Amino acid sequence: MWTQRLMWIAWPAFLVAGVLEMLVFAMVDPQDLHWFGQPLTLSRQGVYTLAFFVFWIVTMVASALTTLLSMSPFELNRCPVPPQARPDDCHKASSCP
Repeated sequence: MWTQRLMWIAWPAFLVAGVLEMLVFAMVDPQDLHWFGQPLTLSRQGVYTLAFFVFWIVTMVASALTTLLSMSPFELNRCPVPPQARPDDCHKASSCP
């Protein structure tokens, strides 16, 4: 179940990161980029690679948030520990199966 959700997050984010990479670098030359007023010391391929992973991480966070918000309250609040193994002070010790 979690691997399926991970793929719901990672695969669309990968595709969107690829599209963002093409769109951004169709208009921006990596050699013209500056970081805190200094030119980047990375090669073009280095900038492309770093930017792709940044785009991928940002879109994965957005996809993960969407997946989290699409979950029902039951899915979010259920306790993965069996009732007999829960500590006595757990508020779900007797209320949830």
